[in-house]
Amino acid sequence: MVSILNQKLTYADKPWLKSYFVGPFKLDKTKEPYPKIPLYKFLDDAAANYPENIACIYLGNKITYKNLKLHVDKLATALADLGVKKGDRVATILPTSPQFIISDHAILKAGAIHVPCSILHGEADLRYEIGESGAETVICLDRLLSRINRIKDKTKIRNIIITSIEDYSANEPKLKDVSNAYNLRTLIAKYDPNPPYVEINPMEDVAEVPFTGGTTGIPKGVMLTHYNITSNIIQTLHWFMKPLSVGVKGKASVLICVPTFHAYGHWVMHAAISWALRMLLVLDPRNTDTIVQMMKEYRPFMVVGVPTQYMRLLSADIEKMPIFCYSGAAALPLNVAEGFEKKIGVPIGEGYGLTEATSVTHINLSAFSKITGFMASVKRASIGVPIPDTEVKIMDPETGEEVPFGEVGELYVRGPQVMKGYWPIPGSGLKDGWLATGDIARMDDDGYFYVIDRIKDMINVSGYKVYSRLVDDILFEHPAVKIAGVIGVPDPERPGSERIKAFVELKEEYEGKVTVDDIIEYCKEKLPPYAVPKFIEFRKDLPLTVTEKIFKRKLREEEIAKIGRISS
Repeated sequence: MVSILNQKLTYADKPWLKSYFVGPFKLDKTKEPYPKIPLYKFLDDAAANYPENIACIYLGNKITYKNLKLHVDKLATALADLGVKKGDRVATILPTSPQFIISDHAILKAGAIHVPCSILHGEADLRYEIGESGAETVICLDRLLSRINRIKDKTKIRNIIITSIEDYSANEPKLKDVSNAYNLRTLIAKYDPNPPYVEINPMEDVAEVPFTGGTTGIPKGVMLTHYNITSNIIQTLHWFMKPLSVGVKGKASVLICVPTFHAYGHWVMHAAISWALRMLLVLDPRNTDTIVQMMKEYRPFMVVGVPTQYMRLLSADIEKMPIFCYSGAAALPLNVAEGFEKKIGVPIGEGYGLTEATSVTHINLSAFSKITGFMASVKRASIGVPIPDTEVKIMDPETGEEVPFGEVGELYVRGPQVMKGYWPIPGSGLKDGWLATGDIARMDDDGYFYVIDRIKDMINVSGYKVYSRLVDDILFEHPAVKIAGVIGVPDPERPGSERIKAFVELKEEYEGKVTVDDIIEYCKEKLPPYAVPKFIEFRKDLPLTVTEKIFKRKLREEEIAKIGRISS
């Protein structure tokens, strides 16, 4: 076979289409046209077709699809009575829970726009996101009420609805109302399930405005339409799982280990509902014991997590089991993927996406092949192939021209899942519909893509480009390293140049037994001289984002602040 790298093809020819296989099953090359439906229709259909199926399990309690929809309709009615109307923004500050699922769908049924905020946000972040979006109604945990009250006068907030973590659990507490807020369960008990009919234009009407960019700069609100999100569900789960749909739809369960307020978890939630799957909700994504216990007890068809969770599971007490695990939100180190497959007996599937593209643009189909019984080789460290109807090209950041196949450049994507724009301006952040991802990538002969690094994480060492992720991967291969991340810090001796600093969290059994020199010598054996870290800092805990990526921006800010103190 002639290599596509030697043929005169362009990215517009979509050479990845020839790899649209899951094992022996050929996948559709397109899913167009996508239905123009409101996002909440997935839940309405699941409740109509599978009313007695368990929709979710949360802290020992089981909720059917029929009851889930009932609570959604009642809350949507309540929101309308509180004055929430089409186009209004409603913010939530909720963990992965039935309360989040109910609120999300009720907001959409009222014709409003959901602004999901992180439960880890402090006052400044909440004030910014709620203020920027113009949200007038907030649904949050009761323990956050005082925080919301302190920012209320600085925003447009006029309605506050509270809920307890224990609500909808097996040990649901007695209703407790407060004077300056509504209780979620009280509202649901009070109203009949008669939500108003609101005309939705799926192509234009915004469903969600999640904020992103917190690890690289000032967060921006991402306008995702009903069409963006429903299309992305059909492009992903409905597409690559089609060969297995008879045994999965309305029958299987998915363990959701990622926060549903994040784009990744939000996508999983709606994808699961679209096929009436049972959602196993993990309240605390860092509680490995709970994740292991739920894997053993429920034997879900799929576990959806992030690399740091799989790193922890490597040392957990789990045996081989027929569970497919999916990883996203950050790069999956090769040794983690290989080690986990040996442990559980099934490869980890990996994908790629951005909040600006709803969630998913690429899926590694080779990993999914093994669950069909087809023993194909797995393409390690690849984000996979673009999903149907997604255009992709790799551009030279300096010239603005497409790079030849096999060479590195910035990844650009365009498709039905790509955002309407940054809030509140349609088209902002896009160029002719194309989204520049900020990631450096390349494509191989089979149309599989590999992310090399974030442009902003590349390190300039005396004119040499050092991809921080490649150094990260080398560090992860050291047997003593549990988690690691490298950054570039300004070189005081060479203006415009940087030095490489690595932050390392050791495995417990190696603490005190491995030195800085040991790590540096190891890197010298694996890396060119200019890419070897100049400094190593051992830490007990490294700062992580809400999706448990190493918070490199925070590490850089800390180092720059240190340099400033020294120079002053």
